Amino acid sequence: MPEPTSEPTAEQRLAALEIRVAELEQRARAADPADSAETAYTEQFFALEALKGRVPEDGAVVFAGVVRVQGSPEPVQWQYGKSVDEIENLDWSAMAGNLDALGHPVRLSLLHAVWSGVGTVAELKEREEFGTSGQIYHHINLLVAAGWLVTRKRGHYVIPAERVVPLLVVLTAARG
Repeated sequence: MPEPTSEPTAEQRLAALEIRVAELEQRARAADPADSAETAYTEQFFALEALKGRVPEDGAVVFAGVVRVQGSPEPVQWQYGKSVDEIENLDWSAMAGNLDALGHPVRLSLLHAVWSGVGTVAELKEREEFGTSGQIYHHINLLVAAGWLVTRKRGHYVIPAERVVPLLVVLTAARG
């Protein structure tokens, strides 16, 4: 009497099918490089693709970010956008102070130090590149006036959450 053959279980048949489907999909992607290039484009420019569906006729600019900030349990999430028409109608010269505050190497280095967790003038003074206490306060006061720094507790400076993403955007844009 012949031995009974064991039939594969439903789970085994499903696993085998999943392997075959994955192989077929991989072959299909390899056979159609245009499709994989389109997928790569969509993945790389996901924000741009989402914006295209919502943009006004004259165009728009949006920047956003999700950033983990030292000492904060939750990441900073921030988004801002304006239509090109709104941007064109702004008084561009009114933004000079905010940009000027970032336009000095010592102030950028101070912001980087604060970003890295150095938050008091005493700590900043330990670094020779920042100069004297008076020079440090001069630069900090300009950054505070422009909103790039705030005092969280007496003598302790931080980059406010609402300015984290804009600062990183400006730095990224300046890099080119």
